[in-house]
Amino acid sequence: MNEPALGTNVVTQVGIVVRDIEAKAKAWSEILGLPMPTILITDAYDTARTEYCGRPTPARAKLAFFNLGQVAVELIEPIDGPSTWKDQLEAQGDSIHHIAFVIKGMGDKIAYLTDKGVPLLQRGEYTGGRYAYMDGTAQLGAIIELLEND
Repeated sequence: MNEPALGTNVVTQVGIVVRDIEAKAKAWSEILGLPMPTILITDAYDTARTEYCGRPTPARAKLAFFNLGQVAVELIEPIDGPSTWKDQLEAQGDSIHHIAFVIKGMGDKIAYLTDKGVPLLQRGEYTGGRYAYMDGTAQLGAIIELLEND
């Protein structure tokens, strides 16, 4: 069997942009019968080094995670600066933003997807790793998030 191009074929996360994370987290919690998750805030630029459309951005977001076995649902409420989260929320309202894969070799995977016509949209760092959103909406109908943990 051939190795998947991203090194995995396991979806680890589905991200949803929302206008009111507290209300949506409460709804998910109540409907799924799960505890209310902790709401986190992403790091500032000096730590996250966030870039959107190739330029530095102060973009930040509130995040809440529901771990559902193999897949986590990530709620994302943008709170600062230009970002893919903010743009999608303004254009489409509360909606699915991305599907994520945990990968190794971020640079190689970004280059591979770019060569396939799936350009880098946004990238940044988090404690213990990095992420990249690749804009596959034209070919795939979705943004692909690459997650690389140290």
